[in-house]
Amino acid sequence: MTNTLTIEHIELFKLSIPLIEPFVTSLGTDENAENVIVKITTKEGIVGFGECSPYMPINGESQETCFIVGQYFAKAIKGKNALDIESCVTLMDKIIYANNSIKSAFDIALYDIAAQHAGVPLYKFIGGENNKTIITDYTVSVGDPKKMAADAVKIKEQGYPAIKVKLGLNGKTDVIRMKGIREAVGNDIPLRIDANQGWEVEEAIETLKALAPFNIQHCEEPIARWNYLQLPRVNKESPIPIMADECCGDEHDAERLIQLKACKYMNIKLGKSGGIFKALKMARMAEAANIHLQVGAMLESRLAMTAFAHYALCSPAIIHFDFDTALMFSEDPVTGGIVYEKNGVVKVPETVGLGASIDATRLAGMEQVKI
Repeated sequence: MTNTLTIEHIELFKLSIPLIEPFVTSLGTDENAENVIVKITTKEGIVGFGECSPYMPINGESQETCFIVGQYFAKAIKGKNALDIESCVTLMDKIIYANNSIKSAFDIALYDIAAQHAGVPLYKFIGGENNKTIITDYTVSVGDPKKMAADAVKIKEQGYPAIKVKLGLNGKTDVIRMKGIREAVGNDIPLRIDANQGWEVEEAIETLKALAPFNIQHCEEPIARWNYLQLPRVNKESPIPIMADECCGDEHDAERLIQLKACKYMNIKLGKSGGIFKALKMARMAEAANIHLQVGAMLESRLAMTAFAHYALCSPAIIHFDFDTALMFSEDPVTGGIVYEKNGVVKVPETVGLGASIDATRLAGMEQVKI
Protein backbone atom coordinates (compact mmCIF):
# COMPACT_ATOMS: atom_id res chain seq x y z
CA MET A 1 0.00 0.00 0.00
CA THR A 2 1.36 3.39 -0.96
CA ASN A 3 2.17 5.89 1.80
CA THR A 4 1.48 8.89 -0.41
CA LEU A 5 -1.77 10.41 -1.62
CA THR A 6 -1.20 13.71 -3.39
CA ILE A 7 -3.68 16.52 -2.76
CA GLU A 8 -4.94 17.59 -6.19
CA HIS A 9 -7.45 20.28 -5.30
CA ILE A 10 -9.44 21.66 -2.39
CA GLU A 11 -12.92 23.18 -2.37
CA LEU A 12 -14.46 25.42 0.29
CA PHE A 13 -18.21 25.90 0.67
CA LYS A 14 -20.34 28.17 2.84
CA LEU A 15 -23.09 26.18 4.55
CA SER A 16 -25.85 28.34 6.07
CA ILE A 17 -28.91 26.77 7.68
CA PRO A 18 -31.56 28.38 9.94
CA LEU A 19 -32.10 26.79 13.36
CA ILE A 20 -35.56 25.57 14.35
CA GLU A 21 -35.55 28.16 17.13
CA PRO A 22 -32.92 30.57 18.47
CA PHE A 23 -30.15 29.07 20.59
CA VAL A 24 -29.40 31.39 23.52
CA THR A 25 -26.37 31.40 25.84
CA SER A 26 -24.76 34.02 28.06
CA LEU A 27 -22.53 34.85 25.08
CA GLY A 28 -25.36 35.69 22.68
CA THR A 29 -28.16 34.40 20.47
CA ASP A 30 -27.74 32.29 17.33
CA GLU A 31 -30.50 31.94 14.76
CA ASN A 32 -28.49 30.24 12.02
CA ALA A 33 -25.63 27.80 11.63
CA GLU A 34 -22.99 29.58 9.53
CA ASN A 35 -20.46 26.88 8.72
CA VAL A 36 -17.71 26.05 6.21
CA ILE A 37 -17.34 22.73 4.40
CA VAL A 38 -13.90 21.59 3.21
CA LYS A 39 -13.64 18.99 0.44
CA ILE A 40 -10.16 17.65 -0.34
CA THR A 41 -9.62 15.53 -3.46
CA THR A 42 -6.45 13.51 -4.08
CA LYS A 43 -4.94 12.63 -7.46
CA GLU A 44 -5.70 9.02 -6.60
CA GLY A 45 -9.42 9.82 -6.43
CA ILE A 46 -10.05 9.68 -2.68
CA VAL A 47 -12.24 12.53 -1.41
CA GLY A 48 -12.32 13.73 2.19
CA PHE A 49 -14.90 15.98 3.83
CA GLY A 50 -14.53 18.26 6.83
CA GLU A 51 -16.63 20.97 8.45
CA CYS A 52 -16.31 23.71 11.02
CA SER A 53 -18.79 25.93 12.81
CA PRO A 54 -16.90 29.08 13.78
CA TYR A 55 -18.18 31.03 16.75
CA MET A 56 -16.78 34.52 17.18
CA PRO A 57 -17.16 34.86 20.99
CA ILE A 58 -15.28 31.58 21.58
CA ASN A 59 -12.75 31.00 18.82
CA GLY A 60 -12.65 34.44 17.23
CA GLU A 61 -13.68 33.20 13.81
CA SER A 62 -16.65 33.70 11.48
CA GLN A 63 -17.82 31.97 8.35
CA GLU A 64 -16.18 34.75 6.34
CA THR A 65 -12.79 34.55 8.06
CA CYS A 66 -12.77 30.76 7.78
CA PHE A 67 -13.55 31.00 4.09
CA ILE A 68 -10.61 33.38 3.54
CA VAL A 69 -8.07 31.68 5.83
CA GLY A 70 -9.06 28.33 4.38
CA GLN A 71 -7.85 29.54 0.99
CA TYR A 72 -4.39 30.22 2.46
CA PHE A 73 -4.33 26.66 3.78
CA ALA A 74 -5.60 25.20 0.50
CA LYS A 75 -2.86 26.90 -1.52
CA ALA A 76 -0.23 25.73 0.97
CA ILE A 77 -1.17 22.05 1.21
CA LYS A 78 -2.13 21.53 -2.45
CA GLY A 79 0.36 19.02 -3.84
CA LYS A 80 1.28 17.76 -0.37
CA ASN A 81 0.83 14.22 0.91
CA ALA A 82 -2.66 13.92 2.41
CA LEU A 83 -1.50 11.00 4.56
CA ASP A 84 1.13 13.12 6.31
CA ILE A 85 -1.41 14.77 8.59
CA GLU A 86 1.15 15.97 11.10
CA SER A 87 3.05 17.93 8.44
CA CYS A 88 -0.17 19.50 7.16
CA VAL A 89 -1.22 20.51 10.68
CA THR A 90 2.25 21.94 11.38
CA LEU A 91 2.14 23.89 8.12
CA MET A 92 -1.25 25.42 8.97
CA ASP A 93 0.04 26.44 12.40
CA LYS A 94 3.03 28.11 10.77
CA ILE A 95 0.83 30.03 8.34
CA ILE A 96 -1.41 31.63 10.98
CA TYR A 97 -1.81 31.65 14.75
CA ALA A 98 -5.03 30.21 16.23
CA ASN A 99 -7.90 30.03 13.67
CA ASN A 100 -8.52 26.55 15.08
CA SER A 101 -12.04 26.28 13.71
CA ILE A 102 -11.05 26.29 10.04
CA LYS A 103 -7.97 24.21 10.86
CA SER A 104 -10.28 21.55 12.28
CA ALA A 105 -12.24 21.31 9.02
CA PHE A 106 -9.05 20.59 7.08
CA ASP A 107 -7.89 18.15 9.77
CA ILE A 108 -11.17 16.20 9.62
CA ALA A 109 -11.03 15.99 5.82
CA LEU A 110 -7.44 14.68 5.97
CA TYR A 111 -8.39 12.04 8.55
CA ASP A 112 -11.34 11.04 6.34
CA ILE A 113 -8.93 10.45 3.45
CA ALA A 114 -6.41 8.57 5.59
CA ALA A 115 -9.04 6.26 7.09
CA GLN A 116 -10.51 5.55 3.66
CA HIS A 117 -7.03 4.76 2.38
CA ALA A 118 -6.52 2.36 5.31
CA GLY A 119 -9.90 0.76 4.59
CA VAL A 120 -11.29 1.22 8.09
CA PRO A 121 -13.79 3.47 9.87
CA LEU A 122 -12.28 6.67 11.24
CA TYR A 123 -12.62 5.59 14.88
CA LYS A 124 -10.56 2.48 14.18
CA PHE A 125 -7.92 4.45 12.26
CA ILE A 126 -7.31 6.65 15.32
CA GLY A 127 -7.05 3.65 17.64
CA GLY A 128 -10.59 3.59 18.96
CA GLU A 129 -13.14 0.84 19.45
CA ASN A 130 -16.90 0.96 18.96
CA ASN A 131 -17.37 -0.42 22.46
CA LYS A 132 -19.42 2.24 24.22
CA THR A 133 -22.90 3.64 23.86
CA ILE A 134 -22.81 7.30 22.87
CA ILE A 135 -25.80 9.14 24.34
CA THR A 136 -26.20 12.86 23.84
CA ASP A 137 -27.79 15.26 26.27
CA TYR A 138 -30.08 18.04 25.02
CA THR A 139 -29.71 21.71 25.87
CA VAL A 140 -32.06 24.29 27.36
CA SER A 141 -31.29 27.86 26.29
CA VAL A 142 -30.97 30.49 29.02
CA GLY A 143 -33.90 32.87 29.41
CA ASP A 144 -37.20 33.14 31.25
CA PRO A 145 -37.22 30.61 34.11
CA LYS A 146 -40.74 29.35 33.32
CA LYS A 147 -39.94 28.74 29.66
CA MET A 148 -36.70 27.00 30.62
CA ALA A 149 -38.61 24.66 32.96
CA ALA A 150 -41.16 23.92 30.23
CA ASP A 151 -38.37 23.23 27.72
CA ALA A 152 -36.68 20.89 30.19
CA VAL A 153 -39.92 18.92 30.61
CA LYS A 154 -40.18 18.51 26.82
CA ILE A 155 -36.62 17.18 26.68
CA LYS A 156 -37.36 14.66 29.42
CA GLU A 157 -40.55 13.58 27.66
CA GLN A 158 -38.56 13.02 24.45
CA GLY A 159 -36.46 10.46 26.30
CA TYR A 160 -33.11 12.19 26.60
CA PRO A 161 -31.24 10.78 29.61
CA ALA A 162 -29.65 14.08 30.66
CA ILE A 163 -30.51 17.76 30.35
CA LYS A 164 -27.91 20.47 29.85
CA VAL A 165 -28.90 23.97 30.95
CA LYS A 166 -27.35 27.22 29.79
CA LEU A 167 -26.83 29.71 32.63
CA GLY A 168 -24.53 32.65 33.31
CA LEU A 169 -26.99 35.56 33.23
CA ASN A 170 -26.98 36.60 36.92
CA GLY A 171 -26.16 33.98 39.53
CA LYS A 172 -29.16 34.60 41.76
CA THR A 173 -31.55 34.31 38.82
CA ASP A 174 -29.69 31.19 37.69
CA VAL A 175 -30.51 29.57 41.04
CA ILE A 176 -34.19 30.37 40.48
CA ARG A 177 -33.92 28.91 36.97
CA MET A 178 -32.44 25.63 38.22
CA LYS A 179 -34.85 25.34 41.14
CA GLY A 180 -37.77 25.61 38.71
CA ILE A 181 -36.24 23.08 36.31
CA ARG A 182 -35.50 20.53 39.04
CA GLU A 183 -39.03 20.85 40.43
CA ALA A 184 -40.49 20.47 36.92
CA VAL A 185 -38.50 17.40 35.82
CA GLY A 186 -38.20 15.63 39.17
CA ASN A 187 -35.09 14.12 40.74
CA ASP A 188 -34.46 11.12 38.49
CA ILE A 189 -32.86 12.83 35.49
CA PRO A 190 -29.31 14.23 35.59
CA LEU A 191 -28.85 17.96 35.09
CA ARG A 192 -25.69 19.60 33.74
CA ILE A 193 -25.07 23.33 33.63
CA ASP A 194 -22.96 25.63 31.48
CA ALA A 195 -22.34 29.23 32.53
CA ASN A 196 -20.30 30.07 29.40
CA GLN A 197 -17.97 32.31 31.47
CA GLY A 198 -20.93 34.32 32.75
CA TRP A 199 -20.09 34.61 36.46
CA GLU A 200 -17.50 36.59 38.42
CA VAL A 201 -15.31 34.47 40.71
CA GLU A 202 -17.15 35.15 43.99
CA GLU A 203 -20.49 34.97 42.20
CA ALA A 204 -19.53 31.58 40.76
CA ILE A 205 -18.60 30.09 44.14
CA GLU A 206 -21.74 31.49 45.79
CA THR A 207 -23.98 30.32 42.94
CA LEU A 208 -22.47 26.84 42.74
CA LYS A 209 -22.94 26.35 46.49
CA ALA A 210 -26.56 27.49 46.18
CA LEU A 211 -27.10 25.03 43.31
CA ALA A 212 -25.69 22.04 45.21
CA PRO A 213 -29.11 20.75 46.43
CA PHE A 214 -30.29 20.28 42.83
CA ASN A 215 -28.03 17.28 42.16
CA ILE A 216 -26.03 18.69 39.24
CA GLN A 217 -23.47 16.49 37.48
CA HIS A 218 -21.03 19.22 36.50
CA CYS A 219 -20.68 22.88 35.60
CA GLU A 220 -18.93 24.06 32.44
CA GLU A 221 -16.75 27.19 32.37
CA PRO A 222 -18.13 29.15 35.34
CA ILE A 223 -15.78 32.15 35.01
CA ALA A 224 -14.04 34.11 32.25
CA ARG A 225 -11.58 32.04 30.25
CA TRP A 226 -8.78 34.58 30.76
CA ASN A 227 -9.20 34.22 34.52
CA TYR A 228 -8.14 30.55 34.51
CA LEU A 229 -5.68 31.12 37.37
CA GLN A 230 -8.74 31.53 39.60
CA LEU A 231 -10.34 28.33 38.32
CA PRO A 232 -8.45 26.08 40.78
CA ARG A 233 -10.03 28.02 43.64
CA VAL A 234 -13.50 27.71 42.14
CA ASN A 235 -12.88 24.01 41.52
CA LYS A 236 -11.78 23.48 45.12
CA GLU A 237 -14.65 25.39 46.73
CA SER A 238 -17.44 24.24 44.44
CA PRO A 239 -19.60 21.31 45.57
CA ILE A 240 -20.34 20.73 41.86
CA PRO A 241 -17.50 19.32 39.69
CA ILE A 242 -16.01 21.90 37.31
CA MET A 243 -15.57 21.23 33.60
CA ALA A 244 -13.15 23.46 31.64
CA ASP A 245 -14.47 24.48 28.22
CA GLU A 246 -13.56 27.84 26.67
CA CYS A 247 -10.24 27.93 28.53
CA CYS A 248 -9.42 24.44 27.22
CA GLY A 249 -8.63 24.80 23.54
CA ASP A 250 -5.63 22.74 22.47
CA GLU A 251 -3.15 20.38 24.12
CA HIS A 252 -1.18 23.26 25.62
CA ASP A 253 -4.28 24.52 27.42
CA ALA A 254 -5.03 21.01 28.66
CA GLU A 255 -1.53 20.63 30.05
CA ARG A 256 -1.81 23.97 31.86
CA LEU A 257 -5.18 23.12 33.41
CA ILE A 258 -3.94 19.73 34.56
CA GLN A 259 -0.86 21.25 36.20
CA LEU A 260 -3.02 23.84 37.96
CA LYS A 261 -5.53 21.21 39.14
CA ALA A 262 -8.11 23.61 37.78
CA CYS A 263 -10.91 21.17 36.91
CA LYS A 264 -12.23 17.65 37.24
CA TYR A 265 -13.49 17.45 33.65
CA MET A 266 -12.50 18.95 30.32
CA ASN A 267 -14.74 19.58 27.32
CA ILE A 268 -12.96 18.84 24.06
CA LYS A 269 -14.27 20.36 20.85
CA LEU A 270 -12.42 19.83 17.59
CA GLY A 271 -13.27 23.42 16.64
CA LYS A 272 -11.22 24.56 19.63
CA SER A 273 -8.36 22.06 19.40
CA GLY A 274 -7.78 22.52 15.68
CA GLY A 275 -8.94 19.01 14.90
CA ILE A 276 -8.40 15.35 15.70
CA PHE A 277 -4.59 15.39 15.63
CA LYS A 278 -4.30 17.64 18.70
CA ALA A 279 -7.45 16.31 20.35
CA LEU A 280 -5.87 12.84 20.47
CA LYS A 281 -2.98 14.29 22.46
CA MET A 282 -5.49 15.83 24.85
CA ALA A 283 -7.19 12.48 25.40
CA ARG A 284 -3.88 10.84 26.30
CA MET A 285 -3.14 13.68 28.76
CA ALA A 286 -6.53 13.28 30.38
CA GLU A 287 -6.08 9.53 30.76
CA ALA A 288 -2.73 10.03 32.49
CA ALA A 289 -4.19 12.67 34.82
CA ASN A 290 -7.36 10.67 35.58
CA ILE A 291 -9.54 13.46 34.22
CA HIS A 292 -12.81 12.62 32.52
CA LEU A 293 -13.77 14.21 29.24
CA GLN A 294 -16.80 15.41 27.38
CA VAL A 295 -16.82 15.79 23.61
CA GLY A 296 -18.86 18.83 22.62
CA ALA A 297 -19.89 20.83 19.60
CA MET A 298 -20.62 24.32 18.36
CA LEU A 299 -23.36 24.42 15.68
CA GLU A 300 -22.02 21.78 13.31
CA SER A 301 -24.15 19.66 11.01
CA ARG A 302 -24.14 15.86 11.20
CA LEU A 303 -21.01 15.91 9.00
CA ALA A 304 -18.63 17.28 11.63
CA MET A 305 -20.74 15.70 14.37
CA THR A 306 -19.87 12.33 12.83
CA ALA A 307 -16.17 13.16 13.24
CA PHE A 308 -16.85 14.06 16.88
CA ALA A 309 -18.55 10.71 17.43
CA HIS A 310 -15.65 8.79 15.86
CA TYR A 311 -13.26 10.72 18.10
CA ALA A 312 -15.42 9.99 21.16
CA LEU A 313 -14.63 6.29 20.71
CA CYS A 314 -10.85 6.84 21.01
CA SER A 315 -10.55 6.91 24.80
CA PRO A 316 -12.21 5.45 27.92
CA ALA A 317 -11.72 8.89 29.53
CA ILE A 318 -14.50 10.27 27.29
CA ILE A 319 -17.73 9.68 29.20
CA HIS A 320 -20.04 12.59 28.27
CA PHE A 321 -21.34 13.57 24.84
CA ASP A 322 -22.92 16.88 23.87
CA PHE A 323 -24.02 16.23 20.29
CA ASP A 324 -27.44 17.89 20.19
CA THR A 325 -26.89 20.97 18.04
CA ALA A 326 -27.27 19.17 14.69
CA LEU A 327 -30.79 18.29 15.86
CA MET A 328 -31.56 22.01 16.04
CA PHE A 329 -31.17 22.47 12.26
CA SER A 330 -34.27 23.22 10.18
CA GLU A 331 -32.87 20.92 7.46
CA ASP A 332 -30.26 18.16 7.25
CA PRO A 333 -27.85 18.46 4.28
CA VAL A 334 -25.74 15.41 5.13
CA THR A 335 -25.58 12.03 3.42
CA GLY A 336 -24.56 9.10 5.62
CA GLY A 337 -23.04 9.90 8.99
CA ILE A 338 -24.19 9.30 12.53
CA VAL A 339 -27.78 8.28 13.19
CA TYR A 340 -29.75 9.78 16.05
CA GLU A 341 -31.87 7.03 17.60
CA LYS A 342 -34.40 7.09 20.43
CA ASN A 343 -33.50 8.42 23.86
CA GLY A 344 -30.43 10.33 22.68
CA VAL A 345 -28.50 7.29 21.42
CA VAL A 346 -26.03 8.09 18.62
CA LYS A 347 -24.89 5.34 16.23
CA VAL A 348 -21.51 5.71 14.52
CA PRO A 349 -21.21 4.50 10.91
CA GLU A 350 -19.10 1.42 10.23
CA THR A 351 -18.28 2.52 6.67
CA VAL A 352 -14.66 3.32 5.84
CA GLY A 353 -13.42 6.81 6.60
CA LEU A 354 -15.67 9.45 8.11
CA GLY A 355 -18.77 7.96 6.49
CA ALA A 356 -20.47 11.32 6.00
CA SER A 357 -20.57 13.70 3.05
CA ILE A 358 -22.70 16.30 1.27
CA ASP A 359 -23.87 15.47 -2.23
CA ALA A 360 -22.82 17.43 -5.31
CA THR A 361 -26.27 18.86 -5.92
CA ARG A 362 -26.45 20.38 -2.44
CA LEU A 363 -22.88 21.68 -2.69
CA ALA A 364 -23.59 23.28 -6.07
CA GLY A 365 -26.03 25.70 -4.44
CA MET A 366 -23.48 27.06 -1.96
CA GLU A 367 -21.00 29.91 -2.31
CA GLN A 368 -17.74 28.17 -3.06
CA VAL A 369 -14.13 28.44 -4.17
CA LYS A 370 -11.81 25.83 -5.67
CA ILE A 371 -8.04 25.85 -5.23
